[in-house]
Amino acid sequence: QVQLVESGGGLVQPGGSLRLSCAASGFTFSNVALSWLRQGPGKGLEWISEIPTGGGSTYYADSVKGRFTIARDDAKSPLYLQMSGLNPEDTAVYHCARGSAATWSLLGSWGRGTQVPVSS
Repeated sequence: QVQLVESGGGLVQPGGSLRLSCAASGFTFSNVALSWLRQGPGKGLEWISEIPTGGGSTYYADSVKGRFTIARDDAKSPLYLQMSGLNPEDTAVYHCARGSAATWSLLGSWGRGTQVPVSS
């Protein structure tokens, strides 16, 4: 059974930083591209970052480019999202997902998420 469990969320002040983690099980972690998604209040799911198999090139939505960094550790199976320069528009529930920017919605496999409120 595929399981994706996010952690590391919490209240952060504008301009602050946070690192999210995602523990995965039930599939061969190193064989799949992985993504981070987010869902802001009253909004739909938004893809924000992808890391392909092998951790080569990474990809980001314009809204987070230059501020967020995705990374993976195939030996231990966590996925990370380092977030910096956070602003209130980044307030959302953050989910990790199997798949790339093009395939995550087709695979339909993401965790329940971790909340990140950005507020002073």
